[in-house]
Amino acid sequence: MFERMGLALVRRRRSVLIATMVLVVAAGVFGGGVVDRLTSGGFEDENSESFEAAETLKEEFGVEAPNLVLLVTAESGTVDDPAVVEGGRTLTEELVAEEGIEGVASYWSTGAPTLRSDDSSQGLVVATITGDADQARERIEEISPKFNRDGEVIDVEVGGFEEVFRAVSVQVEEDLVRAETIAIPITLILLLFVFGSLVSAALPVAIGGIAIVGSFFVLQVLTGFTDVSIFALNLITAMGLGLGIDYSLFVVSRYREELRHGLAPHDAVVQTVKTAGRTVAFSGFTVALSLLALLIFPLTFLRSFAYAGVAVVLLAALAAVVFLPALLAVLGHRVDKLAIWRRKERAEGEGFWHRMATTVMRRPLPIATAVIAFLLFLGAPFLGVEFGRTDHRVLPAESQVRGTMEEIGANFSVNNAESLQIVATGVTGANEQVDAYASELSTIDGAASVEAVTGTYAGGQRVAEPNEASARFANESGTWLSVMPGGDTTADEREQLVRDIRALEAPFDVDVAGLAAADIDGRESLFSRLPLAGLLIGAATFVLLFLMFGSVVVPLKAIVLNLLSLTATFGALVWIFQSGNLSGVLDFTSTGALDVTMPILMFCIAFGLSMDYEVFLLSRIKEEYDRTGDNTASVALGLERTGKIVTAAALLLSIVFVAFATSSVTFIKLFGVGLTIAVLADASLVRATLVPAFMRLAGRANWWAPRWMRKVYDRFGINEGESAHAVAARPAESGSNA
Repeated sequence: MFERMGLALVRRRRSVLIATMVLVVAAGVFGGGVVDRLTSGGFEDENSESFEAAETLKEEFGVEAPNLVLLVTAESGTVDDPAVVEGGRTLTEELVAEEGIEGVASYWSTGAPTLRSDDSSQGLVVATITGDADQARERIEEISPKFNRDGEVIDVEVGGFEEVFRAVSVQVEEDLVRAETIAIPITLILLLFVFGSLVSAALPVAIGGIAIVGSFFVLQVLTGFTDVSIFALNLITAMGLGLGIDYSLFVVSRYREELRHGLAPHDAVVQTVKTAGRTVAFSGFTVALSLLALLIFPLTFLRSFAYAGVAVVLLAALAAVVFLPALLAVLGHRVDKLAIWRRKERAEGEGFWHRMATTVMRRPLPIATAVIAFLLFLGAPFLGVEFGRTDHRVLPAESQVRGTMEEIGANFSVNNAESLQIVATGVTGANEQVDAYASELSTIDGAASVEAVTGTYAGGQRVAEPNEASARFANESGTWLSVMPGGDTTADEREQLVRDIRALEAPFDVDVAGLAAADIDGRESLFSRLPLAGLLIGAATFVLLFLMFGSVVVPLKAIVLNLLSLTATFGALVWIFQSGNLSGVLDFTSTGALDVTMPILMFCIAFGLSMDYEVFLLSRIKEEYDRTGDNTASVALGLERTGKIVTAAALLLSIVFVAFATSSVTFIKLFGVGLTIAVLADASLVRATLVPAFMRLAGRANWWAPRWMRKVYDRFGINEGESAHAVAARPAESGSNA
């Protein structure tokens, strides 16, 4: 199959290049505006209790949870001074007049003590920016600069969920521009060092560019059918460049190797497609399958990374297997033109990676035991992992909105920005049941106050009679109540408040909405799907590797080693980010928990990339084993021929992820640090020690499969023998089997 494809690419090389360029230009034209069609939302499970409760609140009561807070500070005196009262009322009226703003309530319009700071020097204005996530983002971008102000009587600072999210989005965009500014020049310099010539160093950039532009077009098409998160663009850029490097390295290195063995350029292209092309194709499918598992999760945010990831991986693989060989067929020996330097080629068996493999295989058991113990030691902190929500603390300490939110939390006894909404339809207005339920709610630990149609409650007592503002809590559809957490409550305490509310026996059916409720529902939804996602990734990887290698041992070993490597990575992340170690060095604030979406996303990406390198190595080992039947020599030679490639690919890819780690936003920093650790650990510890150790211990059993599975492989497996060109070009080798 791949040999026939190689022959076809050589014959029609110029047609392939022209067609590719036409398609890339068309994709660029039609996909260039994809940014305007992507959403900044997608972080909620639309089938959860909290989401449905929020929808009921909006549809039946015309009320949405407050997502905008203005912190008003008196320049002197208290918020009850006449000049401050006038300024507060004017500010409230100004916000009411803004388009797309509803539910405006302030200390000066309601007199609610919960909207006044403990020392009476500050007051709050709370409101809701209506519409979906994208509409809210557009409005907050206009409102924030308009209402952040210093005055002679009052100072105003904008806070709330939408302002925090806006600040995070702006910071991420700025950080990613800086990351690309750092990563791309360094990557280009390293490409020159790795390839040794300007011509060959430009090839990975071309492959990455094709994958990136093509993926933008794919997302443009998908936005006509479903929502796609704008954050998926970041994955396209990183993976497009990274996999363009990976696949180009493998293909170009194999092409050069075939030329050194005496093949003519066109024959070398055919042999490269047949061997390296086959490997890249399988590798691409393996990575894509890992990312495809993200479709199982209900969050648009995660699903979008599946769309973007699968598109960029498959397009990078397709470009490396189709466009690149055609280009090599045109270039011929000119692939090394404009050489910067030339590496002295060593005879087989003299390189570092060959010596490393033979050293490990002399003492496979003690070396494997030591490395596994080390990886388990690194992974131990993961046993104490805690998952939480991204909040204002992910922003740098100097961020204005972070300072505003921390000030609100410290100075107010009630956290208005984290209020919970309890929705009960089919219940008549003010009655004894609502009164008794609201009173009981106010006794729950962490509930500072409860507002209902029957009044305001605290500590089991009604502390304020109903007023005009209380009427909003009921209509002919039913009623709803607002529970305010304490100003100094932590995220864990607010989530415990949600659990206690849901556990409390109510006189009518209720649903709970609010940020803390959405966090709980989102995590439970994700965790419930994790086993299925893991099973699908494992099963798909096993089947694909079996079809490639005809073994049941090799796929199982690859999966186990990848999981071991990722366990160490996640353990390191818990130690660094959850426990706060290295917070000073990396400049972040630990929240005591990890955002649950990041480990899931990182697992799928890192597992796919790890399997990417596994396929590169195993394909060369299997190729040599099929030719010589010598297990030990095949492992050593396979590691020698791929060691430099995998190391260079991992180093170049890690440069991209290290650039992400320079972000000022904690979860982006975690993403960059985590994937850097995963890639480097996998390419060094796992590939250099555990793979040769396990391959040596298993011996011939590496390639074993039950008889019935062998029949399946013989019929459906992709297995192409060595061509006459390659056989003639290589000296005969012999060695003892192991």
